[in-house]
Amino acid sequence: MKPLSLALASLVVVVAACSKDPPPATQTTAAQPETETKTATNVEPKSATPAIPAVAADAPDAELGKPAPDFTLKDLDGKETKLSSFKGKVVVLEWFNPGCPFVNKSHTKGTLKEAAAKHAKSGVVWLAINSGAAGKQGAGLETNKEAVKKYAMANPVLLDEGGEVGRKYNATNTPHMFVVDANGTLVYRGAIDNSPDGEGETPTGGKLISYVDEAVAAVTAGKPVATAETKAYGCSVKYATK
Repeated sequence: MKPLSLALASLVVVVAACSKDPPPATQTTAAQPETETKTATNVEPKSATPAIPAVAADAPDAELGKPAPDFTLKDLDGKETKLSSFKGKVVVLEWFNPGCPFVNKSHTKGTLKEAAAKHAKSGVVWLAINSGAAGKQGAGLETNKEAVKKYAMANPVLLDEGGEVGRKYNATNTPHMFVVDANGTLVYRGAIDNSPDGEGETPTGGKLISYVDEAVAAVTAGKPVATAETKAYGCSVKYATK
């Protein structure tokens, strides 16, 4: 009996030893998914990094010292005008609304009167842009054609009824002026002058200053624009309601 008891005892020890071996292996296997999960968790923030440019895309398109946003708009004759086609020349952009009293005063009595014609003599391109939506003040083909005759405008008037270009430049008023240098860089934005009445009769500080004239003169001479930004005055741009 003793030999049999010893044999049974040995068998129990062997079986017990075998039953103890698997758990460590099982624990090791279970630990692997945890490691993978942690690794995957650590990788997720990295994969989110490309989303950063999407935030930057919401920043204003037109920024001083940077390339002026390109655009293509049709003039009153249906001819397309592309900003980048004038690279190599200084370009003035004038946000325009013939129904706005400030625009009317400036074009008949103030700084805008014959301004485009004066600058054209030195090779400056002057583009008037109307971002008013259809049916709003100063909008429409015929209204703008009448204004061209009234103000004796020789420069193109471009229609932006959808307001895409106006919003690119964050044009808020009429008139709102922008100057682009020969390299296509935006160098000035703001008011046409320092006389918020539009007529040039009550300039701030007593002396009438055309900020556009100063900006054009500076870039033509290869100098930085001393006053690169001012607050525009006038009527609000009559954008389409979103």
